[in-house]
Amino acid sequence: MSVSINVENVIKKYGENVVIPDLSVEIKNGEFFTLLGPSGCGKTTLLRMIAGFNTIEGGTIKFDDTVINDIAAHKRNIGMVFQNYAIFPHLTVRQNVEYGLKLRKLSKVDMKERTDKILEVVKITAYQERLPEKLSGGQQQRVALARAIVIHPSVLLMDEPLSNLDAKLRVEMRSAIRDVQKKVGITTVYVTHDQEEALAISDRIAVMKDGVIQQIGKPHHIYERPTNIFVSTFIGHSNLFEGVLYINEQGSYITFQNGYKLQMPNNLSKEMTQKPIIISVRPEEFSIDPKGLLVKIKSRTFLGKYVNYELEFAEGMIKTGQSTIEFSQDIGHAEKTYEVGEEIRLAPNPNKINIFTQDGSRNLMGEAKLYE
Repeated sequence: MSVSINVENVIKKYGENVVIPDLSVEIKNGEFFTLLGPSGCGKTTLLRMIAGFNTIEGGTIKFDDTVINDIAAHKRNIGMVFQNYAIFPHLTVRQNVEYGLKLRKLSKVDMKERTDKILEVVKITAYQERLPEKLSGGQQQRVALARAIVIHPSVLLMDEPLSNLDAKLRVEMRSAIRDVQKKVGITTVYVTHDQEEALAISDRIAVMKDGVIQQIGKPHHIYERPTNIFVSTFIGHSNLFEGVLYINEQGSYITFQNGYKLQMPNNLSKEMTQKPIIISVRPEEFSIDPKGLLVKIKSRTFLGKYVNYELEFAEGMIKTGQSTIEFSQDIGHAEKTYEVGEEIRLAPNPNKINIFTQDGSRNLMGEAKLYE
């Protein structure tokens, strides 16, 4: 029976080092919920606290209405899938999957029925008599997934389960994990540092930094309306420009450092008028426009469906500290492509770009939500 997970004001310390200062999050019953962030942000620590592998120095964790702080890990009825698979090399696929059921002393009939069903769900029935050494990395990961789910856990926890696979297999396996999770309907908490992976498989994502949740929301909303500069630059690529916001009776508009003016939707915070801002434009939010910003192409990379250009803007226009400023051109809709050294004019899409306070701590667009 799947459950909801409620984490309330949780604190985690290692000696005097506070890893998670005060974290709260609600994960819905049956949801595929991803903890996303860079290495050291606390996502795996939080997962291990939910699992019962790490102690809690403050706050509570509940499965539905039951506080589990003091419940031992092996009594929490969780399924766990690790980065290194952790399957037994001397047991066949079937024996690996059956292992948790034997510990629970199920009858042979029930054990066979459950094992047969989950082998079919994760598509490894044909390999059931093989030893792990005869399996590919993706097949081994399917075994680990089957073993975690066959015990009918209340919660499935997954810690970087695809990081050891090659790029093509990661894409294949993330689809498989998503499909299996939806078929089984189990509440899943998934840890990754891979933004594309998180966007592809999650119902909701929590973006973390330094033990603090920066934003929780559906993948498309976090990508389109990040709450701060960290989220904007961590999820996908964002080009950051210096600018000023103006709001008056004629509406809202922004100006870039070279004087380029862009009319904006009327959903911006009025208290910020005539104040410096950071303008965030994703590579695909530019379009060719004879009246747009003048840029020079530094390099180009052909990527099949689109061409990615690295751009050079006039000095002082962009926020310092960025590795590249980019424009992605969809080949299917392009009248022509451009060469290194060419100058072109690009117009940002006012309905897509984001506007942040000068310190990058807050998105001024009205649709940006901290929690969704």
